[in-house]
Amino acid sequence: MTMAIAREDITGLVLAGGRGSRMGGVDKGLQAHRGVPLALHALLRLSPQVGHVMINANRNLDAYEAMGVPVWPDPLADYPGPLAGLLAGLEQCQTRWLVSVPCDSPDFPADLVPCLADALVREDAEVALAATRAADGTLKAQPVFCLLDAALLESLIAYLQAGERKIDRWTARHRCVLVPFEDEAAFFNANTLDELRTLERRG
Repeated sequence: MTMAIAREDITGLVLAGGRGSRMGGVDKGLQAHRGVPLALHALLRLSPQVGHVMINANRNLDAYEAMGVPVWPDPLADYPGPLAGLLAGLEQCQTRWLVSVPCDSPDFPADLVPCLADALVREDAEVALAATRAADGTLKAQPVFCLLDAALLESLIAYLQAGERKIDRWTARHRCVLVPFEDEAAFFNANTLDELRTLERRG
């Protein structure tokens, strides 16, 4: 698929900085899936779609650095959520665009970034979010699968400094396009150990 934005102009960010509270407090990105850490699955799936890649992590930094890409912790204390990881990525991003994926959805679409980029350019948007369809046909955003203009850094800093944390409220402040993907299962995320086993059984 031809990219609407040059691959070299996009930096990929794997978000692996959460508490893992629903998984008993373990470092979710380092949990094995098919014998490989979840974060490495995401990294290997994202890398061919972007020009550069990095990881956001807050624990076990040596283990993440061993994956061979830059690793950046949250610039804010106390695990304030995915927007803090996005902030870490934007602060270090050297390209015009940044795309984020969570570490716990290892089967996200292999054409995620081209599809987001195509919609973003077509709609003259600042943010493109992956979306899946609910049973009634309405689109449900998957907001941590997000391609955005790196120039939104200052907006995100101001939003977080105001004490806000909700990612969808922040993206709604900008020209945002929802990009439908038909395979809802591709966005299945392993928040618990049971969900990780479910993912494993799916092969």
